[in-house]
Amino acid sequence: MIRRFLAAVIVVGVGSALLVIAWPNLFGLAEAPIVAQLVSVRALTAALAVGAAVTLALVAMLWAGARRFLAALALLAMLFAAVNVAVLSTRGFGDESFPTRAPAELSVLSWNTLGDAPGVDRIAALVIAEQADIVVLPETSQEAAIAIAEQTRQQGRPMWVYSYAFDYIAKARSTSILVSVDLGEYTVDESVGNTSVLPSMVLRPADGTGPTIIGVHPVAPIPGELTNWRGDLRWIESVCRGEQVILAGDLNATADHFRVVDPEAGVAGLGFGDCRNAGLLTGNGAVGTWPTRLPPLLGAPIDHVFVTPDITVTGMRVITTEDGSGSDHRPVVARLIIE
Repeated sequence: MIRRFLAAVIVVGVGSALLVIAWPNLFGLAEAPIVAQLVSVRALTAALAVGAAVTLALVAMLWAGARRFLAALALLAMLFAAVNVAVLSTRGFGDESFPTRAPAELSVLSWNTLGDAPGVDRIAALVIAEQADIVVLPETSQEAAIAIAEQTRQQGRPMWVYSYAFDYIAKARSTSILVSVDLGEYTVDESVGNTSVLPSMVLRPADGTGPTIIGVHPVAPIPGELTNWRGDLRWIESVCRGEQVILAGDLNATADHFRVVDPEAGVAGLGFGDCRNAGLLTGNGAVGTWPTRLPPLLGAPIDHVFVTPDITVTGMRVITTEDGSGSDHRPVVARLIIE
């Protein structure tokens, strides 16, 4: 009798824990310790759950005395995996095809370079290949950004360089943005504040004409930084508002951490503030951008492009061809049309 009671308690406890991880926003726990990290890698946890279910089922076949208990745990693991796959399928497993670029489209590229790791030549080559008009480069030094711009200028794509660093001890404490000269000059708006540990940047058009460009890099939700991470996301929510706003970068957050509520589904996940996520809008929201050592469909989709509703997203993709470049992040690129 006691064994059955304990088994029931364990099954209920495991089921409750898996429900929280699979649907944290139901309980308001998407930003809670442990949950915040696990929900970022839904595909990986689903794969591990399937492996656990198979193992439990095999053990149950050999251990008759615990067969019902193990079978119940195996069923919970499979249900957990199924829920995660269902959620990811609604976000999109990726579409790398782009239609022929229209003259009115802007190309926005974002890549956390892990402290200039891919090298100037490789980053500049990607900028040229994607015909990028806006390039957001978290963890990229001003020196590297200037050298990249020099190469793009030689290729007929001159760009302004904007860079902000909290210090020069570690390149991770820098964020750089390149903007095509065709979009005009910009100024850094320091009046809106900044993220807490790693720098972000808000650029306003100098003549008041053109989109606001925001490059962001919230700190990762690691132990000891959860409070700063939550504060960084609230800051992003506060600045991604208004008209003609383009925000990109390494957000260290997935759709489960976005705050905008879908009026039809009644759940969080579309974006922050007035902004919507390009990956979710184009069916690329489940493609992992970090770490590159994991296949794209098992990684965490934490690098993003966001836009306000007056900007149309015509395409977006996660670039997988740079996985061996030295950075642990995959670049993302989006095509936009400003209404």
